[in-house]
Amino acid sequence: MSDPGGRGPAGTPDRYPPGTAVRTSRHDPPHHTRLPRYARGKRGTVVEPEGRSPLSDVNSQGRADAPLEQVYAVSFAASELWGRGEHHVVLDLFESYLEDDPQ
Repeated sequence: MSDPGGRGPAGTPDRYPPGTAVRTSRHDPPHHTRLPRYARGKRGTVVEPEGRSPLSDVNSQGRADAPLEQVYAVSFAASELWGRGEHHVVLDLFESYLEDDPQ
């Protein structure tokens, strides 16, 4: 689990510190995923790391080899997700769903 200083296991820095611009994966797996379709390929901003958890995509298949991944709270403008709206939506997303977005 991350500590409040943004450190992962053994004191390594989290890959995405708060304020980092990210884009979600466009991947559409044939099995369960915690990345909603409406958020795939969308731009957001990391709010904070929330600790590590077994990757649900693997865990839901009944497998015991789910890797522990950092989960991040990521904020999206509603207009980015749905084309309209002036509010923001925060989703908890696994690190493997995210990539750098230099904008």
